[in-house]
Amino acid sequence: MTEVVSLFPIAMWVAALIAAGIAVWWAPRPITRGVVIDKLLRYLFFFPLGVQGLWAFSGHVFAPVEVAASIGWAPSPFQTEVGVANLGIGLASFYAGFGSFGARAATAIAAGCFLGGAGVVHILEIAEQGNFAPGNAGPIMVTDFLTPIVVLALLILGPRKRSGPLLSDRLESARRELEGVLSAPPK
Repeated sequence: MTEVVSLFPIAMWVAALIAAGIAVWWAPRPITRGVVIDKLLRYLFFFPLGVQGLWAFSGHVFAPVEVAASIGWAPSPFQTEVGVANLGIGLASFYAGFGSFGARAATAIAAGCFLGGAGVVHILEIAEQGNFAPGNAGPIMVTDFLTPIVVLALLILGPRKRSGPLLSDRLESARRELEGVLSAPPK
């Protein structure tokens, strides 16, 4: 469990950077700053916030004893609450990654409050209790601050309009096309 707790947040950041790099590589030319920021945001929402949120949910809810031990804490019923909060952040992050600026901003604010608060608790645990357990003082603590700071900075620096059509726009277009096909007279 210790290795997973230490490596998973790093793996999610690496996955986000690789996926964003591939998406930028395949993007139409010329590649603008807005396109780069959009792709970075998409995959930061998807991996370090979305996938990692689901990972944290499953750990806190389905393996609470092991997760508590990796943090240096005793198991607690509050882990279910933390797990469900992570589930909400994870699911919202999947939507935000492919959604509008507003969806991204709202999700970033919620994730930033939750993760930043968790990071502060980790620091207090180190200062007050000397808790250097991997789930308290390792990469989790670093990404609790790094991820929301980077996401919020990219939202501030990036354009307010995404570089491609929104998922909701694509779905509406597909719905209209399907309606047209279904209402057309048979051949």
